Amino acid sequence: MMEVRLQAQEDEITLLKSSLADALRRIRLHDQATLAVTSRVQSLQLEDALLPGQPVETTRAKLHRIPGMEEEDEEQEEDEGEHEKELSWTSSVEEPIQPTTIRSLQREDFQDGSCSPEEPSPASASVRNSDQNLSARSVTLSTIQEGEKKELCVTLPLHHCCRSTSVFAIDCMALIGPITCFSDSDTCFCKTRYKLPVIYVLCSVSLAGHSIKMFIRGRPITMYIPSNIQNYEDLKMEPPSERLELDWVYGYRGRDCRANLYFLPTGEAVYFIACVVVLYHINNRTQRHYRKHTDCVRCLTIHPDKVRIASGQTAGVDKDKPLLPCVHIWDSTTLVTLQQIGLGTFQRGVGSVAFSISDSGTFLCVIDDSNEHMLSVWDCNKGTKHAEVKTTNEAVFSVDFNPSDSANIITCGKSHVYFWTLSTGQFTKKQGIFGKYKKPKFIQCFVFSLTGDVLTGDSEGNILTWGKSAADVKTLGKGAKETFQIMRQTRAHEGSVFTLCNLQGGALLSGGGKDRKIIRWSADLAPERECEIPEKYGAVRTLADVDGEELLVGTTRNAILRGTFSDGFVAIVQGHVDEMWGLATHPSQNVFFTCGNDKQVFLWNAEEHKMDWCTTLEEYGLCADFSPVGSVVSVGLSTGRWLVLDLFTREVISESTDGNEQLSVMRYSPGYFLAVGSHDNFIYIYSVTESGRRYTRFGRCNGHSSFITHLDWSKDGKYIMSNSGDYEILYWDIAGGCKLLRNRFESKDREWASYTCVLGFHVMGVWLEGSDGTDINALCRSHSERVVAVADDFCKVHLFQYPCPKLKAPSHRYEGHGSHVTNVCFTHSDSHLLSMGGKDTCILQWKVMGGGGGGGGGVGDSRERLASASASASASASSTSTSSPEPATT
Repeated sequence: MMEVRLQAQEDEITLLKSSLADALRRIRLHDQATLAVTSRVQSLQLEDALLPGQPVETTRAKLHRIPGMEEEDEEQEEDEGEHEKELSWTSSVEEPIQPTTIRSLQREDFQDGSCSPEEPSPASASVRNSDQNLSARSVTLSTIQEGEKKELCVTLPLHHCCRSTSVFAIDCMALIGPITCFSDSDTCFCKTRYKLPVIYVLCSVSLAGHSIKMFIRGRPITMYIPSNIQNYEDLKMEPPSERLELDWVYGYRGRDCRANLYFLPTGEAVYFIACVVVLYHINNRTQRHYRKHTDCVRCLTIHPDKVRIASGQTAGVDKDKPLLPCVHIWDSTTLVTLQQIGLGTFQRGVGSVAFSISDSGTFLCVIDDSNEHMLSVWDCNKGTKHAEVKTTNEAVFSVDFNPSDSANIITCGKSHVYFWTLSTGQFTKKQGIFGKYKKPKFIQCFVFSLTGDVLTGDSEGNILTWGKSAADVKTLGKGAKETFQIMRQTRAHEGSVFTLCNLQGGALLSGGGKDRKIIRWSADLAPERECEIPEKYGAVRTLADVDGEELLVGTTRNAILRGTFSDGFVAIVQGHVDEMWGLATHPSQNVFFTCGNDKQVFLWNAEEHKMDWCTTLEEYGLCADFSPVGSVVSVGLSTGRWLVLDLFTREVISESTDGNEQLSVMRYSPGYFLAVGSHDNFIYIYSVTESGRRYTRFGRCNGHSSFITHLDWSKDGKYIMSNSGDYEILYWDIAGGCKLLRNRFESKDREWASYTCVLGFHVMGVWLEGSDGTDINALCRSHSERVVAVADDFCKVHLFQYPCPKLKAPSHRYEGHGSHVTNVCFTHSDSHLLSMGGKDTCILQWKVMGGGGGGGGGVGDSRERLASASASASASASSTSTSSPEPATT
């Protein structure tokens, strides 16, 4: 289809060229005839070129030959006649032409049906596309005032050049009508005709006005090349010398996973979030990371030797290829993968795993997430499958070996408890009989008592004790086999019993859902002690014994608590519980701010790796930014409201509403403005006083045809660059009254205080081939202006050299998130990068290694990279000091 479309366009271009050449020939003949009749140059009336409201004064111009142009005009003079040779071309103007006069021409509506500056006609667009070597250029207008030489140089982009014999046809944005050029050189003699008599100008064609186009979903996006680039085609893009090393993981997945918190003899708590298994030393407050998983980790178990760990992941898609679910068996000391189990065997994901105990962990049993929830047993040393069987179409929550007999396996889940026996590679199943007891909707968990009985916790709040019974011949008939029945029912919690944990000596711990209680039971299930965790942390999801007295508690609101029954519990790990989008870093401190769909806002300390404070809002928080002073932070909400919070008192000090749709970006200027980008297509501008504590509406930017996605302020705080949902790049003059700058070419050399817009010349290379416009969610340039970090829709964080203005620019790619990455941001000194996942509720803190870059002072360096045609970046060593070997992918 593309080939057919291109062929059709080429045919159309050929016809347009032929028609244009004929039109130019007719125009030239007409002009020659006019010049032959005219004995002198007519006076020029410039009323139409004046700005609205400007006094109309008659301006006369006498046209003479400009010195040095004789050779260039020889061919034209031969055609025009002998008397034309006697003319001398010099411009004597009583009132010099102002740049504003020229700009006003391009704002006028074209009465003759020609196209607007920003929207060239189809003909001109077709001609422009036909020849890549004749793309947009610039014009310099020079005038010489009578009595003294005075030049007015205005650089203007030219939409297209079409070669027809020795004649150029140039459509200039600043002039009405065509310009005809009578030379093939870079400096050509041109004339244009519009509503005034003929005026002659000096047209200097330079490469500084080149523009290039990129296409997203078939829509062309024009990027103007800055003036300091002389040879765009020769620019070489290299990966940056900087690298990222995973430094810290914020969060824990307790909302929808079970039995995912363990304590190692090394003093480390083992848990997971996103694609990372975290080993967190609870006393030293250090982290190590196992990072070999390619998608979200869903389950975890510890080998009887307390060293090896098995973790299972779900299936995923990495842009072009599927990521198959599997189980990794790895060494918790060295973080080296020992076995990869079941690659290509499991469907959808791995739900539960367990090591055998009686044979020192020789086997591993796995429940996958297929419709039949296949139960399989694997040889841990060889990595081979020993047996497999379908369990049930209902949900399965847990699986484990009988600690005294590896041939016996138990599974539980929705309305069932199954007792499996493995013999000669074949499974036999017996279902637990509830008998006179009410059958619960869910069996959430189970453990084995010291006597060998099975204890289950269910959704009714009961602990059920199961044991073998002789066959009931009267009920089941002759030849009935022994069954597993409930021996005892113990009322434990209000709501579900989410977890059970054995303690040394036979004691038992249970964790409740609705009542959020932790109860300690004696060996004969008599309650001994209990406590209740605070409501803000949610229900008890899982329990881990530290030393018989101290406990670790994983909660349904993604927190890990540490404490005892006597002293209570404090949070050592916290995180969001729903999708996150808002991220901002402090301008001078190592703290950052996050907000999301859980209505919570967090202030984090990146240096101490902890949460400073948290508060709950009435609505979703979707974007945020710190004021330049850093004393307040503004938060945009899902309803059009936005709040300003005091960083120290956590109080709301200002509140406003702009529209009734969600806000997507908050951005303070280097000066005294705040820009609020909304899904109602407007950018609202507020003046900021009293160190960010007082806000007054200054204006509104109206011009986008879709919702605002990103915006940035210029370094002087006067202009804004913005992106929208339909891939527009617009520029705004805020100081001049929030006006749209229709000539985007004028902004090509403007410097930006931040660079978060995903569409722009300086970051064009971050887009992959075939991108649909939503593949990149966020982008952030470092303060040193050396690198740019990118958050994509495929769970990856990329690090590019900045600037990267060429497509297919190389980058370093980093994995760890298990969902689309929604935002990235550098800390104030560029020492760290923060990345935020969406559905995985995970925040990753990356340490920036190498490159020698610090905060600020890198502007000159980035300019040199942009202007140099041979810019290069040296590669640095991969940094994996605290994580499993996981080199960045380039």
